[in-house]
Amino acid sequence: MAEKKLYDAARIGDVATLQQLLQTNQHLLDVVSFPCLKNVLHIAINQGQEGIVEEVLKINPELALELDSKNASSLHLAAARGNVGIAKRLLAIAPEMCWWQDGHDMNPLHVAAMKGNEAVLEEMLQLDILPATVRLHRGQIVLHLCVKHRQLRTLMVLVAKLDNLVNAKDDDGETLLHFAVMVNQLEIVEYLKENTKLEKLTKNSTGKTALDILNESFRYTSTYTKMKKILKKYSYQSIFQHLPRYTEMTMVAAVLIATMAFQAAVSPPGGVWQDDTKDETTGLITRHAGFAVMATKHPKTYKNFIAANVLSFISSTIAILLLSTAGSSDRWLFVSVSTCFVWVSMAAIGATYGASLVMTNPNMVEFAFRNVVFIVLSIFVPVIYYLFISKVMGKRVDKIKPNCVNVRVDQ
Repeated sequence: MAEKKLYDAARIGDVATLQQLLQTNQHLLDVVSFPCLKNVLHIAINQGQEGIVEEVLKINPELALELDSKNASSLHLAAARGNVGIAKRLLAIAPEMCWWQDGHDMNPLHVAAMKGNEAVLEEMLQLDILPATVRLHRGQIVLHLCVKHRQLRTLMVLVAKLDNLVNAKDDDGETLLHFAVMVNQLEIVEYLKENTKLEKLTKNSTGKTALDILNESFRYTSTYTKMKKILKKYSYQSIFQHLPRYTEMTMVAAVLIATMAFQAAVSPPGGVWQDDTKDETTGLITRHAGFAVMATKHPKTYKNFIAANVLSFISSTIAILLLSTAGSSDRWLFVSVSTCFVWVSMAAIGATYGASLVMTNPNMVEFAFRNVVFIVLSIFVPVIYYLFISKVMGKRVDKIKPNCVNVRVDQ
């Protein structure tokens, strides 16, 4: 009879009855256990009866440390209920409960995040942020849990605290964005698009991006058009994410070409005259020491050689100037212009190489410089064209992929 009265008092929040029962039997809280190994504190927390919780904790704070049949602590129950007042009282008694794991290997922060109780979550994060970094089933983190259970508010709270984990992958290589698409959450995708730290084109273990998953599984949903528009923008944004690396590679190419052009100018093919040579009749110097031999033997081809070499050197140095002054910024225009100058310098250095062959190879004496230019352009232009075509075709791949995928959303 006393157990039934105690249960009812805890359920409805009757503090007076609870006090009366404890005056009759002061050990009642210690000996009474309800189904599923729940004590009176668990019952009161489940019903949100803060007055009963306060009274019980005054009398026997040790009850806060007891677990129920699911291995859940009283803080797990408060996190699921979303009662901030109760959570504060429990944390004051045993703050280490933030680390305790229930039968599903989830701590109270995981439970609060999954249930969307951001007030309780913020209270626990103020005390200790590290429990939120504990990995869950298949390597998932609490951010994955928020997305899977469509809890945008708790996701926002956690991202503000754990922004360094927004790119975390689970054991299948899937990120927050993969999960957001798999549960068809347009609202979360829209939120994630604003996060500059999120790597939005990451592929999972099967080589699929979030856009691939969308195209394969959600093509006929009402959110498809809006979600696809957001995800396609990421392909353009990725250019800027990889801009520093691209700038570095372009700079290396420009420096290498400038070095080659400079070397060709100071050490022309065929070498230079070592001594002055005078005309015996007039006494005038016809060959000056240090002048290119080919300037005398093949004057026309040598002029073209010098023109191509100068063009290559100037183009590459302009590219170096642009990259060194603005390449580290997020201005794609500077890198685009620099890339064009590098392309020009590549073509010009190719023509310089061809002219060198013509002037130094006896079998190519009659080979005109215009033929060299034609060969260089016939190779160079198709390659550049292919690069552009491959980019365009790459954006259309999603249209020819099979419309099927295995979507996995674990509990």
